[in-house]
Amino acid sequence: MKITVVGTGYVGLVTGTCLAELGNNVLCLDLDPAKIAILNSGGVPIHEPGLKELVDRNRAAGRLAFTTDVASSVVHGDIQFIAVGTPPDEDGSADLQYVLAAARNIGRYMNDFKVVVDKSTVPVGTADRVQAAIAEELAARKLSAGAAGYAVVSNPEFLKEGAAVEDFMRPDRIVIGADEATPEGRRARELMVRLYHPFTRNHDRIFTMDVRSAEFTKYAANAMLATRISFMNELANLADRVGVDIEQVRKGIGSDPRIGYSFLYAGTGYGGSCFPKDVQALVRTAGEHGQALEILQAVESVNNRQKHVLVDKILARYGQNLQERTFALWGLAFKPNTDDMRAAPSRAIVAELVRRGARVQANDPVAMDEARRCLALDLPAEQLAAVTFHEQPMQALQGADALVIATEWKAYRSPDFAAMKATLLEPVIFDGRNLYEPAEVREAGFHYEGIGRRA
Repeated sequence: MKITVVGTGYVGLVTGTCLAELGNNVLCLDLDPAKIAILNSGGVPIHEPGLKELVDRNRAAGRLAFTTDVASSVVHGDIQFIAVGTPPDEDGSADLQYVLAAARNIGRYMNDFKVVVDKSTVPVGTADRVQAAIAEELAARKLSAGAAGYAVVSNPEFLKEGAAVEDFMRPDRIVIGADEATPEGRRARELMVRLYHPFTRNHDRIFTMDVRSAEFTKYAANAMLATRISFMNELANLADRVGVDIEQVRKGIGSDPRIGYSFLYAGTGYGGSCFPKDVQALVRTAGEHGQALEILQAVESVNNRQKHVLVDKILARYGQNLQERTFALWGLAFKPNTDDMRAAPSRAIVAELVRRGARVQANDPVAMDEARRCLALDLPAEQLAAVTFHEQPMQALQGADALVIATEWKAYRSPDFAAMKATLLEPVIFDGRNLYEPAEVREAGFHYEGIGRRA
């Protein structure tokens, strides 16, 4: 099939590349010429394991191309995936300006039947707005909707950053929302089922439903996962107070098949591009319909507080004034295997430490360039000057009073504790991801603070 993907961020680039890997002819559009220049020169503008190899292979095979030419991108694809950003607006609602701009471009240049796919995470009712935007452009061209023909489909993504390629190629489920009441909707559904047929060889992973239910499914999934994280973080904070090891609790409750182990790890809170904005957007949608989502409001509140838990532990040991203190920070990205710094807990940690006069010596395997950019937005110049970046984890420990861990990279899991103790000014670790067994670290001579591990 001929596919167009609008947007070359995490979702768009992974979607386009993986569909090309299945043998489709894919053209990816982005209005940022810098991104397209990187892609056309053999680079990849994001870090995602396995992605560059797939991009290189499919570009070489002629199945994957990149452009800034809107008109040619609309002409190319029978199926048009809209995979642009939906950042949170000031009121917490999803900003749909880029989605609707993409829809208008499709209406402006389409001349034959198109399946327009909302791949971006969008609120319930967005497909109606996309359909209206396309219809307006067709009307401006004095074309009726039936003259060219189109249908808007919801096909939400369920990709984890750091494992997005694997998630796309081995999906748990594929959700397709289409309007079965119209011939165009039924035709679109058939095309989408055919597109995803390679994933159904072992068993059918496709769930078809109405458009609004598909839009809602994505928000419901992310809200549930965010809820599990905040739930465990609240329990972990209580565990610290009552002398309970939250890791043992996690194993105990996760063994129940009704609960399971996924997303039950205590830490410094969730971040990234999805959970924060999707929880906010769902709360906002409910408010627009006269309902308060009290559980999700609490989930967001708990998560915002959790990003400061490590700093609270640091202040309990060193006092409120951190002048003349230096902290090594391992991990900047919001999670491992990505360079994404959006809503990363490390940003809140760094900001609070330097605001109190401390210096921060940071290391991250892949996110340091992006961290420099983001922290320059977060901090005034005099505070930014207190943050330095180090290529090796052990370099960041030189002259530091303590180590703070904000991201659970594998490279940090099995360190040389003796060398760490000899390098740090004090043998102190504040572990925001519970990477280490407290007894082992304390036996090595460290003062160790995890999240919910004071038993």
